[in-house]
Amino acid sequence: MASAGLELTGFFLGLLGMLGTLVATVLPYWRTSAHVGSNIVTAVESMRGLWMECVYQSTGAFQCETYNSMLALPPDLQASRALMVISVVLSVLAVAVATLGMQCTVCLEGAPAAKSRVAGAGGALFFTAGFLSLIPVSWTTHEVVQTFYQPGLHNSMKFELGQSLYLGLASALFSLLGGALLCTSFCQEGGGARGNGAGYPYPGYQAAGGGGGGLRTSSQTYRNPALQVGGANAGGRAHGLSRSAGGGSGYGGHATRGSKKAPGYDVTGYV
Repeated sequence: MASAGLELTGFFLGLLGMLGTLVATVLPYWRTSAHVGSNIVTAVESMRGLWMECVYQSTGAFQCETYNSMLALPPDLQASRALMVISVVLSVLAVAVATLGMQCTVCLEGAPAAKSRVAGAGGALFFTAGFLSLIPVSWTTHEVVQTFYQPGLHNSMKFELGQSLYLGLASALFSLLGGALLCTSFCQEGGGARGNGAGYPYPGYQAAGGGGGGLRTSSQTYRNPALQVGGANAGGRAHGLSRSAGGGSGYGGHATRGSKKAPGYDVTGYV
């Protein structure tokens, strides 16, 4: 149950990281105009993102324009685009892979070891996606801070950290944490019950290919409580049944000569 809880927590954290990374990639709020000095009161506020540049006027008008040429963009912006897109793709793939490998799903039930490895692979994809999205967010943050404190730069050319950078940072941390939890649950299950097929999905079950043919290897016997009450009375009734059957052989004879145990039957159906 502990590993299942880790898997669910890691999956939902990775899912939140994927959604946050997608929103941060699309929105243009990576850089926003700085209101400092003579630029503290302005009628126009500009925002820059990975794909477009927007302008918001005090009249309420909001205008956006995409970048005309991709090859004319700065190398750091092109690298940020590529890393964020790859991170989103890996996150989507991680969601699909982790769904197949989690204990709460019915996929790959006949192969618990492979199911556990698939969940671990999903965690590794989440972790990689979070690391890739963390690189452009950290680099852009560093560049904005360095440009802001650059001496001699006019205040109208300075930018501050936009909301997309905060969202991208939180999403990257969610993806990293979710992937780490999924990998941790896989490591815990590697030498445990789920790794060797015992105890999954219920005690006494042995997976197909493990020597048991996918059937229960343990047998449970049900004993009638009514025949066990009274001890000697139950033995007397068993003795009476053996006498009525005659011969003292077979089942009745065995009950008479042996210990006074109440008869029962196997509830599993497998001997």
